[in-house]
Amino acid sequence: MQKEKNSSDAFTGLEAAIVLIAFVVVAAVFSYVILGAGFYTTQKAQETVYKGVEQATTNVQLIGNVYGLTGGRTTINMIKFSINLAPGAPAVDLRTLNIVFAKQDAATLKIIQHANETTPVGLDYFTAQVNGQPPNVNSLSGTQQVEITFLVDPIGPSEKVNIEIRPGVGAALPFSKTAPASIESINVLS
Repeated sequence: MQKEKNSSDAFTGLEAAIVLIAFVVVAAVFSYVILGAGFYTTQKAQETVYKGVEQATTNVQLIGNVYGLTGGRTTINMIKFSINLAPGAPAVDLRTLNIVFAKQDAATLKIIQHANETTPVGLDYFTAQVNGQPPNVNSLSGTQQVEITFLVDPIGPSEKVNIEIRPGVGAALPFSKTAPASIESINVLS
């Protein structure tokens, strides 16, 4: 008579297969979670990069000359220039645009804001008009050119001024100009 062997080899192989399948399922779920988190992080990083590029690039360009007008005086008391958008730039809300003006020797800056229909004309506001014709416009879009005009404290001969255009979104556009040695009624600031 042969003695029956109690073999558990078959059950050990089945248990090993179940454990292996469990490890594979857990690894697959873990991989799915890690990949999902990676895709989410990549999407957020991409949005951040696009927002950073939008904030860092200037959308506004200076077109042509910067003029100083006297209004019959011996000093310049008004600045006029034209702006438009860089190619492919989104529209700019002129109501959020500020112009920072300072004379070279002055210790203070003057911030000039957009004038609307109810704003009194004065040293603290600029007008934005298409082709220099009323009414004031509130936005700049496409290939449109807008003429900016604002009053300033008197600028004398050969006096240097700093002007910075600060749109609500995007980088500022700074430039410096100098009044001519001889002031006329219309002057090109160089």
